[in-house]
Amino acid sequence: MSRQAGPIRLSVTDLHASVDDPALTSMTLLNELAGRYPDAVSFSAGRPFEGFYDVDDLSRHLRTFRNHLEVDKGLPAEQVRRTFFQYGRTKGFIHELIARQLEVDENLKVDPESIVVTTGCQEAMVLLLRTLVRDTRDVVLAATPNYVGFIGAARVAGAPLRSVREHDGGIDLEDLERQIRAARREGLRPRACYVVPDFANPSGASMCLADRIALLELAGREEILVIEDNPYSLFRAAGSPLPTLKALDERHQVVHLGSFAKSAFAGARVGYVIADQPVTATGASHEEPVLLADHLAKLKSMVTLNTSTVAQAVIGGYLLQNGCSLKRATAREAEVYRRNLATVLECLHSVFAPVPGAGQDVSWNTPEGGMFVVLTLPFRADDAMLEYSASRFGVLWTPMDHFYGGTSGFHQARLSFSVLTPEQIALGVERLGKLVQDQRARDHADVAPARAGRGRLLEPQTA
Repeated sequence: MSRQAGPIRLSVTDLHASVDDPALTSMTLLNELAGRYPDAVSFSAGRPFEGFYDVDDLSRHLRTFRNHLEVDKGLPAEQVRRTFFQYGRTKGFIHELIARQLEVDENLKVDPESIVVTTGCQEAMVLLLRTLVRDTRDVVLAATPNYVGFIGAARVAGAPLRSVREHDGGIDLEDLERQIRAARREGLRPRACYVVPDFANPSGASMCLADRIALLELAGREEILVIEDNPYSLFRAAGSPLPTLKALDERHQVVHLGSFAKSAFAGARVGYVIADQPVTATGASHEEPVLLADHLAKLKSMVTLNTSTVAQAVIGGYLLQNGCSLKRATAREAEVYRRNLATVLECLHSVFAPVPGAGQDVSWNTPEGGMFVVLTLPFRADDAMLEYSASRFGVLWTPMDHFYGGTSGFHQARLSFSVLTPEQIALGVERLGKLVQDQRARDHADVAPARAGRGRLLEPQTA
């Protein structure tokens, strides 16, 4: 009688290091907590506003794009049908519409062939990092705190990140120069610097025009690329918009990442990368250089083959119906974000400013737009405190240490206000005030700390 073998058991130590990296599990934790506390006011999700969605719009966008193919492009019925149902062009087929939108909204003229349409901006990050980092000597610099998605993409792509300080005006250019030169002294090769110039996630910081120009000058001197991520620039609360780094780019230094997640809708999972840098072949100087975009497309063909043709068609129709202007398309959403930002700031001031000594231990920044505000607290705002906040006071937020790779930000919380109503914002900030009062009372009473042992919270003292 043969003995039946047991199941194969794998150890996480046998798998790629990224699968057990905290950067890849932080969003899972937030989703899990949101599911466990559905009645909590959630400042945690950085999702776009949902109030204007209409399922009927999807079919309308598809019809618009079909009409574009038949009338504007003059394609026969068979080719139109194939465009929707078959595998598509690896670099995407709405690249010309994206180029038109960039010219309309950003006064940015790009070669449509330099655009690769990706499955969300996240794929663009992974493809770009995998392409730029040849071996362990290559490093990418990034302002810290940093978007969790970029940290995770770097882990998956095996791209070492080197932190650069950030202040209210965005990336610290003096520290960037120091970090580039320090990396070279260590025998490393700085390849690129990742920045979000407008209303960065998570800090909300924005770069002024002078610093944008100075960043490009610094990158030129040091011969590194600039990776510009641009999901929030449409949502400025006040003042005139500033040019993107790509619009200022005269030397093909900037690789520009874009997405329709925050403008159209996240469910389409359509993003793109502009990679117009010429790449020469080794030992073949007589050959014409190809675009970096073409090399990204090679990798994409082995990952997702092509971005969903149906999703591209929906986004294409969305652009066409709005004259290829995302500013026009998102005017209502932009007004919601302006209103919500003002409401968050007003409520924070109302709840915390009247409290004696609050200015000494509770503070917040004042972004000029976007979807995020950072709150600094007088106690450790980590995952354990987040669960306590949700269970005891019914309010969720994001611990900022997730955006520092677990090395800093332990007394800060990111508040995302994009999907909330003014009433929910007021209630959520009121609950945050009660959380702060609770923690102050514990300190003043000289009771046992809120955590007994590592990562465990004591039961609340009062019902």
